[in-house]
Amino acid sequence: MLKIGVFGAGHLGKIHIQQWLQLPQVEVVGFVDPNDKNAEEAIQLYGVKRFDTPDELLNLVDAADIVAPTTSHYVLAEQAIKHGKHIFIEKPITNTLEEARELVKLVNEANIKCQIGHVERFNPAFLALKNQEMRPMFIEVHRLAQFNPRGTDVSVILDLMIHDIDIVLSLVKAPVRRISASGVSVISDATDIANARIEFDNGCVANLTSSRISLKKMRKMRLFQKDAYIGMDFLEKKTEIVQLKNPGEATGFLDFPIDIGNGQQKIISIQNPNIPENNAIRMELELFANSVLNNTPVTVSAEEGLMALDVAYQILKKINAGTEQQPA
Repeated sequence: MLKIGVFGAGHLGKIHIQQWLQLPQVEVVGFVDPNDKNAEEAIQLYGVKRFDTPDELLNLVDAADIVAPTTSHYVLAEQAIKHGKHIFIEKPITNTLEEARELVKLVNEANIKCQIGHVERFNPAFLALKNQEMRPMFIEVHRLAQFNPRGTDVSVILDLMIHDIDIVLSLVKAPVRRISASGVSVISDATDIANARIEFDNGCVANLTSSRISLKKMRKMRLFQKDAYIGMDFLEKKTEIVQLKNPGEATGFLDFPIDIGNGQQKIISIQNPNIPENNAIRMELELFANSVLNNTPVTVSAEEGLMALDVAYQILKKINAGTEQQPA
């Protein structure tokens, strides 16, 4: 049995509490949140105990689930590590790169489990591709959301685009060569809509667009690689694979031939892989719990959280530099 303490009982924190309570191998000891309204709602909804201080709760648990505002991630994680506790931290890993680098160092020195909450890794549309050979050379991403005041204390890069940055980095096994980006603040003081182009040493290019001021929601990623196109809809939980095959290879009822010239034919094969039914947040929390209980590697490591944050801040730096160069 893994004893969990939750740090933060806001919108996402309450969802985490709800999901932890569904896991038989986990005991939710309690939570900490300085906001009385959040605390009362959590108590009323789930009957969990509120603790006054992080230290008080950390003394009673095996692991800490940090779902507090990003600005508090490092301080709470450092406290948990000093108590020798394993940690799950909601994305982004920390508020600054300096904090993220120091946290990775502390995690390695303490030899504890640390998983970062990049939940789209557990989206059914992405999981449907686990047996697919992924060698993308061009990636196109659109993540659009309607305006919500919650989360506007940070830019759309750290709020939304970081999901796709993490997915792209997990797919492209090559160092980043160059980044260019542009963005605009429309409603909030931070960037609300942005586009980034990430070029990798292996020649792959990823073009990412994120907006939190759109009239409709969209979370789509398209990958192009040799002889294949792969489309994922993270919102609708749909995946499509279009492959170029040789005549005589196994075909499905959606396949059709195509003449590619010089008397040669190929088969266009369209596949819709089975989409697993799952709750992405519950799955990431369950896998973290299993990693602690079975002493196995976590799914999204602190190092991966740092890499995603590093790219996010490079994008922000490019946007800020472009804004400063604009004439008054």
